[in-house]
Amino acid sequence: MILLDNISLKPFNTFHIDVSARYFCEFNSTEDVKQVLSEKKFTDTPILVLGGGSNLLFTKNYDGLVLKNTLKGISLDKEDADYYYVKAGSGEVWNDFVMYCLSHNYAGVENMSLIPGSVGAGPLQNIGAYGVELKDVFYELEALHIKEGTLKKFSNAECKFGYRESVFKQELKGQFIITSVTFRMSKRPLLKTSYGAIEKELDAMGVKERNIKAISQAVINIRTGKLPDPAKIGNAGSFFKNPEISGETFQKLKQRYPGMVAYPLDNGRVKLAAGWIIEMCGWKGKTIGDAGVHRDQALVLVNYGKASGREIYDLSREILDSVNQKFGLTLEREVNVY
Repeated sequence: MILLDNISLKPFNTFHIDVSARYFCEFNSTEDVKQVLSEKKFTDTPILVLGGGSNLLFTKNYDGLVLKNTLKGISLDKEDADYYYVKAGSGEVWNDFVMYCLSHNYAGVENMSLIPGSVGAGPLQNIGAYGVELKDVFYELEALHIKEGTLKKFSNAECKFGYRESVFKQELKGQFIITSVTFRMSKRPLLKTSYGAIEKELDAMGVKERNIKAISQAVINIRTGKLPDPAKIGNAGSFFKNPEISGETFQKLKQRYPGMVAYPLDNGRVKLAAGWIIEMCGWKGKTIGDAGVHRDQALVLVNYGKASGREIYDLSREILDSVNQKFGLTLEREVNVY
């Protein structure tokens, strides 16, 4: 384990923003982290844990300690009549974990195939896609308290999951480092194909028998068809959250915009497609310098080369303002801004 000074973070964030970290260290064990955090100079130093660097935007140099998480390992912890309990190191690549589950016929995460990032970022953000969220398959996690150096387990309820939210983004923000996550995977798959274009893609694939591997491939096909590869074009996936509104508000908007894309929720509220809303404001495919809105998916902001984090942030602010002016809606950024 080596502690480095003034390291460029461009290789460690999917927007490819060229900023630097005052201190940088990779860790592959909890003992590594404890050792670094025990140094006096980090007592009051800001700390940022990086997984895949896929859900953040740097707008300036990070004047603190960046810890690159490389904690690995996937194993079957236990099982019962209905579920497999699968434990994964928080530094595992999320999609590698999904593929591992598919290869062992562990059901539940197939709809979340190809989401960028690490396993540890999953519960932090309560990641989700195509009608499934991480909280639906989450059992527990283990996390290291930064100040105390002790490990604590968190149950599903203790994580206080919400839409792209958790306790780790709210009252416990910056207090813990997630070290492992245990998932409760079903032995009898409950296939979810009604969200988005999954059924249409399965038909196009000629799939006769629906199963978790087919659903995963359909999701991968859809995502690769409309989302840019971060290795080729800098981006962080969905930049904005899909807004949730009351059914009454939706009906009023529907009268004005009959083509509005929306999904009913169990609580009577409605989730709107932020990508459609942004597109209706004329942003799809628009660029300002090297910062832009992707031509195929308006929910994705991109760095076409040398855009700064500030330029991308300013673009997002213009989008938020235009959506508010046209629709009277307040969108929220999904990415974490530093």
